[in-house]
Amino acid sequence: MNQTGQSSVENTEFKPTIIAFCCRWCSYAAADLAGSMRLQYPSTIRIVQVPCTGRVDALHVLGAFQSGADGVFISGCLPGDCHYLTGNYKCAKRVAALKKTLEEIGLGEGRLEMYYNSAAMGPQFAQTCIDFNRRIKDLGPWRTGGPAA
Repeated sequence: MNQTGQSSVENTEFKPTIIAFCCRWCSYAAADLAGSMRLQYPSTIRIVQVPCTGRVDALHVLGAFQSGADGVFISGCLPGDCHYLTGNYKCAKRVAALKKTLEEIGLGEGRLEMYYNSAAMGPQFAQTCIDFNRRIKDLGPWRTGGPAA
């Protein structure tokens, strides 16, 4: 207990670890634009550039959670604008299936999301990061018992 009567656990604010798989052509460019515009978004977001969201496999997402991520989002080209034609549609199907799996194994489907951005959507990308970070903070850490949990 500290002087205010709160335990140190209650006093520390949860800072989620979030992995964002971003398509090189649109979403990564939107993240770059957000940075160029000096827009603020949480430092808890770790961006991983991928050639296309269609290349993000279930093992990448599950590996991110296994490595300690509290949330994962995948951000690709706008529907109909994928540079590889159907990569974002394939990814959206994978995400829908993975959400069911995450729910079944107890992590909850809210820890995974698919978003779409064009290269010109820097402000929207920053807002997506803020909103997703808030969602994961509300859900809390998925590992409460330490690394072996």
